[in-house]
Amino acid sequence: MSDTEDVVERLHHQLDLAAELRGSAEADPDVEAARERLRAWQAARLARTHADLLASPDMGPAATFFLTDVYGSRDLGKLAADVERVVPMMTKLLPLAALETVADAIELHALSEALDFAMVKALGSRARNLAAAAYGDAYRQVGRRDDRERQITLINDLGHALSRLIDQPFVSSGLSRLAGMGELHVFLEHGYDAFRRIDDTEKFLELIVGRERKLLKALFAGDDSLLD
Repeated sequence: MSDTEDVVERLHHQLDLAAELRGSAEADPDVEAARERLRAWQAARLARTHADLLASPDMGPAATFFLTDVYGSRDLGKLAADVERVVPMMTKLLPLAALETVADAIELHALSEALDFAMVKALGSRARNLAAAAYGDAYRQVGRRDDRERQITLINDLGHALSRLIDQPFVSSGLSRLAGMGELHVFLEHGYDAFRRIDDTEKFLELIVGRERKLLKALFAGDDSLLD
């Protein structure tokens, strides 16, 4: 099996998983509302944690891409649906680096859906007026440390995939041929444009990934102070 076939197989698997998880949440309006409140709270926390990166002229666009398009409050369900529709065309138009970027994003989406769904269940009524102590308690109740660590690893992998993407010849023209394909085109264009502006991709990823790993360790140790 070729590298491209491996990525496409992984992509299909993650798309199926994301659709299943999304359907479970959307089947219950109360769960869906709680999930949206959780995602908004998490997005605000990310903005506090990485405020300096968001304000940086060099790293700001990439930080915004990660904290909104990838890891924040934006619902990637529409992206997943668009990708499902155009996978065969993607393999013809885009290089392996672009396919890896999409596969990492969809896996991160599926994993985040699963973890958010578990958090909503653990929070219960506390999701209506979410605070750091309740979030930390639910985070530890859910556990799944391996999945939390995988979530951060995927952020790192996605960043490196985007870094490789900007070094590929003719990627810009390939992306332009995706115009009209909805969220897929928007997502790749945002990521491509954001990472083209960074002088030091490794430094950016070390900062954002290092902080998220520090937070993970603190939360599992019972320290919720980094959430404020």
